[in-house]
Order: sequence, then structure tokens, then C-alpha cells
Amino acid sequence: MITRTASARYDGLGKDGKGRVSTQSGVLKDQGYSFGTRFGDEPGTNPEELAGAAHASCFTMALSFALAKEGFSEGTLDTVARVKIDKEGEGFRVTRSDLTLQASVPGIDPDTFARLAEDAKANCPISQLFNAEMTLEYRLVD
Repeated sequence: MITRTASARYDGLGKDGKGRVSTQSGVLKDQGYSFGTRFGDEPGTNPEELAGAAHASCFTMALSFALAKEGFSEGTLDTVARVKIDKEGEGFRVTRSDLTLQASVPGIDPDTFARLAEDAKANCPISQLFNAEMTLEYRLVD
């Protein structure tokens, strides 16, 4: 089993708070996020943007491996994920992730490509994450 980690810290509460997110690899290190970066146009990241990056990259890699397994050795896959968050009751919910793919795979027929792309969409680990078991460990400190 492979485990990857990320961490987040939020100083202050609600709209006035400011957060920082970091990843194990260091590619994100104390990257700022806040109400303004999530629901406005302030510079910084937000959970939906990060989920979109994860979904686009996971799907694209899964499709790449599926194409290679089918014997294709050349190609370019360019994917954009648009993650939508909607108001639901008193809170918010991620309601969809729309993947848009532009691909060039010499020699592939449209039916084979469609089958492989649909399978990658359904079965890449991040697509499955939205229905995965989740756990929570917490510690309350002063």
C-alpha cells in the first residue's frame, strides 16, 4: 500500500480565517487558501481546484496506461477537470467533475478510444474516491 500525505492549517475562523496547505512531496508548501480564494478571485488555491488537478491527472494517467496496454506507443492526452461546488442547505457540496479531454493517438479507432476513455473515467482511483470509505482521526488542542 502506498500512502501520500497532505496537511492543512487554518488560522482564524470563518471568512476572516486564512489557511495553508502543504503536500508530502513539497510541490505545495504553505500554499495559501481562504474564503476569498475559494469563493472569490483572490490569489491562492482551494479544495475544488486541487480536487480538479487530482482528477484530471489521475484520469489522464489511467487512460495513458490503458492505451499502452492496448499496444499504442505514441500519443498526447490533454485533460481539463471542472469541479463544481453548489450551495446545499446551510453548506456546500461538490456536485460534479466534468472532464474535457483532447487526445491524439495515431492509429486508434474511435470505438476503442471511447471504450478506454470511459473505463479510465469510471475506474481511475480519484474517480472512485468520491464513493470511498473515509476515516477521521482528530485531536483537539488549545
